[in-house]
Amino acid sequence: MLPSIFGENLFDDLWNTSFDRDWFNADRELYGKHAKNLMKTDVHETQSGYEMDIELPGFQKEDIKVDLKEGYLTVSAQKSLNKEEHQGKKVLRQERYSGSCSRTFYIGDVKAEDVKGKYEAGVLTLSFPKEDTKKLEEKRTIAID
Repeated sequence: MLPSIFGENLFDDLWNTSFDRDWFNADRELYGKHAKNLMKTDVHETQSGYEMDIELPGFQKEDIKVDLKEGYLTVSAQKSLNKEEHQGKKVLRQERYSGSCSRTFYIGDVKAEDVKGKYEAGVLTLSFPKEDTKKLEEKRTIAID
């Protein structure tokens, strides 16, 4: 049995062909087998609005950017390669890479100054007020001529 670290096989990269890596695993180099789990988001409704918790472990506050345009909130994060000097040691596996990720959410007609953000312990928390809902008319019968 081969040793594994955090559920990933330590020697996976030795048996991957460059064809597999280039075509089928583009995000894998940056985030490993768990790329689909990146930026998991929880949305909660409060009395006054909504709150989103977005997981961004390993990112610094300066690496995260939040934009609001035409009702769409885009959260993006970019990470740089950590280049450490290994002083005579041969690197068999390095799990720190550079790359970026982003997600977009439709939040409606909300002003940018109403969106509040906080980044703490690898979780970005965004809160914003509920959009004013327009009251629909009661049911009416329409006459057909």
